Amino acid sequence: MHTLLVTGGAGFIGSNFIRYWLNRHPEDKVINLDLLTYAGSTQNLGSANDNPHYQFVQGDIRDQELVDKLAADADVIVHFAAESHVDRSVLEPDVFLSTNVLGTHTLLKAARAQNIKRFHHISTDEVFGSLELGTTEQFNERTAYDPRSPYSASKAASDHLVRAYGETYGLPFTITNCSNNYGEYHFPEKLFPLAITNLIEGKPVPVYGDGLNVRDWLYVQDHCSAIERVLTDGKTGKTYVVGGMNQDVSNLDVIKQILSLMGKSEDMITFVKDRAGHDRRYSVDWSKIKRELGWQPSVTLEEGLEKTIQWYKNNESWWRPRKEQEGDFFKKNYQV
Repeated sequence: MHTLLVTGGAGFIGSNFIRYWLNRHPEDKVINLDLLTYAGSTQNLGSANDNPHYQFVQGDIRDQELVDKLAADADVIVHFAAESHVDRSVLEPDVFLSTNVLGTHTLLKAARAQNIKRFHHISTDEVFGSLELGTTEQFNERTAYDPRSPYSASKAASDHLVRAYGETYGLPFTITNCSNNYGEYHFPEKLFPLAITNLIEGKPVPVYGDGLNVRDWLYVQDHCSAIERVLTDGKTGKTYVVGGMNQDVSNLDVIKQILSLMGKSEDMITFVKDRAGHDRRYSVDWSKIKRELGWQPSVTLEEGLEKTIQWYKNNESWWRPRKEQEGDFFKKNYQV
C-alpha cells in the first residue's frame, strides 16, 4: 500500500486524478492538500469525499510546517498545485511566482527531509515556448525552454528546481510536461468549458485574434492514466512529454467542431482582441512515453469532446455558480 500526498487535488486535473487513482488503486491512501482558491472545490472530488482512504486538508503548499507534517505520512508526492490560467498571469503575475515557484520549493524541501520515494511534478508544454504555424516541428523532452508568459516562466522555474533537487540532493523525481487538458470539472474560464457553457446559455463564443492558434488537446482521463504509468513504470530522474493528438487543429476549428456537436451555428463565434503574448502553436511529440511505457491516448478529440459536452449539459448546477462568481473577470477578459 502507498500513501500519496497530492497537492492541488481539488482543482481540475488533480481532482480527476484522485478519483481515478482511488478507483484503480483502492488499497492506497490519498492525502489531498489544497488551498481552495477560486478554481478549487471539494465538490470536484465527488464520491472520493466518502472514501475512508481519502483525507482532505485545506492549506497552502507554501506552509512549510504543514507540508512537512503531511509529507511525513506519505511515500509519494504528486504535485499538481499551481496557478495555471495564462490570462490571469498577465494581470497578476506575483501570485503565479509565489505559488508555482516558492510553493514547489517548499514541497521539495519537505520531500528531501522526509525521504519521499517519488516526487512527481506536473508541468506543461508551455515552458517550451511557441512554434511556427505550418511547420512540422514538435516539442519533446529535449526541447530547450523558452517560456513566453508569467505562467509558463513560473512553471519553467519550478521544473528547474525539481531537477536541481534531483542532481544536488539525489531526490527521486519524475516530471510530465502535458499539453492542454480538457474534460469534466474544468473551470469555465478555459476555452472548451467556456465555449460549451456559453452555448448552453445561448451566448456567443469568444475566440482570440484570428483563431488560428494551435494547441495539442489531451483528455483529462488520458492524462491521469499517463501519470499512473509514469508512477508505476517510469524511471526516476526522467521527463515524459504527454499529448493527446497526432495532427494540428486550430482553436477556431475546434470551436467549430464543438458548435457542430452541439447543433449550433457558426454565427455564435465572436472574435475578440488577442491576448498579450499569445503563443501561436504548440505541438507535442509524445512518442517517448508510448515507446518506453506503452502509454497512448484512449480517445480521439471528437470522442473526448462528446464526453465533455455531455458532462456540462448534465452538471449545470456545478458550473453556473462558478461563472456567476467570476462574471466581472469574464466580461473584462473575454468581452462577453
